Amino acid sequence: MLFNNTKVINARILFKKESGGSIEIFCLEPRNHVQSYHTAMEQVQGATWKCFVGNAAKWKNEILKKEIEIEGKNITLFAELLQKEGDAYIIKFSWQPPEIHFAAIIENAGLVPLPPYIKRKTELEDKSRYQTIFARNQGSVAAPTASLHFTTSIVSAFPRKKIKSSFVTLHVGAGTFKPVKSNTLETHEMHAEYLDVDRQTIEELLAAPGDIAVAGTTSLRTLETLYWLGVKAADDLHTSELELHQWEVYEAPLVNTKISARQSLQSLLQWMVLHNKNNLFTQTQLLIAPGYQFRLATILITNFHQPQSTLLLLVAAAVGPVWKDLYQYALDHNFRFLSYGDANLIFIDTKINNDD
Repeated sequence: MLFNNTKVINARILFKKESGGSIEIFCLEPRNHVQSYHTAMEQVQGATWKCFVGNAAKWKNEILKKEIEIEGKNITLFAELLQKEGDAYIIKFSWQPPEIHFAAIIENAGLVPLPPYIKRKTELEDKSRYQTIFARNQGSVAAPTASLHFTTSIVSAFPRKKIKSSFVTLHVGAGTFKPVKSNTLETHEMHAEYLDVDRQTIEELLAAPGDIAVAGTTSLRTLETLYWLGVKAADDLHTSELELHQWEVYEAPLVNTKISARQSLQSLLQWMVLHNKNNLFTQTQLLIAPGYQFRLATILITNFHQPQSTLLLLVAAAVGPVWKDLYQYALDHNFRFLSYGDANLIFIDTKINNDD
């Protein structure tokens, strides 16, 4: 069983303008190319991030300031708006004294980024309740909520059930909240998200004797991305970068590939050895929708998702048209939807024809 061990950061930072107005900065991802999320979180002196900004129209040229306290030290955090980029903004953070790591800055300055459909203020309990027991690597702005159903007592029973656990990291971006508003999927842009998978995990997947179950859509997208990156590696072991864009898996040459899951993972390991990498750190923009053929995942545990979401598209791809029956059953029996809701177990039909 594969879990996402990402950790939610306190991505919402509230500032007050000198005039008294409020500005909310929602940190999405590091702006500059990084070798790992760890290095981005360990930055000192300053950090530049892509962010959503609440009340951006009221923020002109003023450098915002916020006083915080870290381990008894008074810290002054500054935020400067550099430019607009799509539906987000590029924000430069700096702080005094400068030797504090950005991880400590955002942990103490920010709030838990609860999903926008939770219409209440963040509570102290959310800081632990909105983290999975597997949370290790800081970087997400939303929890991989399917894993919230797993407790230490459940996981401790895995050996008796002959279930082995492996972990990947996919830092969930705000794109997970972005509804599909376009008339066709063709014009919907999937936000790229960072993934980080070590060589040992890929070796464990390669050695898996049976089904590979995934906890949550983020783990599933990471697992399926690994297959396609392995296909790319098989085509060119000397390529310096591996990443996956939104529509590649539906287009030639990838859609026509005959490479097995085993061959793909073996090629990915060969690529990592050749390039002296213990971790695969890259981005994926994979959009799984009806018509997608699953290559590695066979079982999915996931929550119930909202209409017009790419997550609902993924479920439809996994089970075909019967997804409507599944959701109707949940509605008829008052199941709880969304992040703090109930879960369901899906046996993925890897041979499904989603055009039926």
